[in-house]
This record gives sequence, C-alpha cells and structure tokens, in this order.
Amino acid sequence: MEFILTILINGVAIWAGSQLLRGVEVTDFSRALIIGLVVALLNATLGSFLDWISTPIRWITLGLFSLVVDAIVLMVADYFLKGLKIKNFWWAVALAIVVGVVNGITHWVFH
Repeated sequence: MEFILTILINGVAIWAGSQLLRGVEVTDFSRALIIGLVVALLNATLGSFLDWISTPIRWITLGLFSLVVDAIVLMVADYFLKGLKIKNFWWAVALAIVVGVVNGITHWVFH
C-alpha cells in the first residue's frame, strides 16, 4: 500500500512541477502517474545504487548531492518515457526540489 501511495505522490509532485516550472513538460495527469511509477522504480534501483556510490560526497555536501542523484534519476526517466520533457539538467534539479518538497510535506502530514 505504501508503494502505491509513493507512486501517487510522485505523480502529483511531477504534475505540480510541470505546472510550476516552464522547463518541464508533462502531457497529462495520467502520464504523470506513469512517470511517478517509473521514477519510484528507478529510485529503488538506480537511485539506491547512485546513493551508495556517492555516500562520501553526500557527507561532504551535507546531503545536498542527493538533489543531483534525484536529478539524474529524473533525466533517465525523461530519456526513456514519452510525455515527459525536461529541458536540461538544471530544470531536472528544480523538479527534484519540487518533488522533494511535496514528498516531505506529505510524509510529514501522513506520518
């Protein structure tokens, strides 16, 4: 059940990011939910691996390098999925911030 909630929250966050950021385009809300699923799967696999590799860098930057890892995961999702267009790496970082804020707020509210 928690994984489904994660997918829904990621989908809503990505949709919100596409509405707030002019460098991010998502075709429609149903596509945002599919992107949320793919991003959740990529975070569980590729994101975990990149977090493990970048642990010393994340310690030095006090966790800010996690935004870079999240942006890379979003760029990989952009590469493989139709309906998601991120103009460049910095827009991916901005989207990672939006997704992180939405996830943080929902985690705070529901837990």
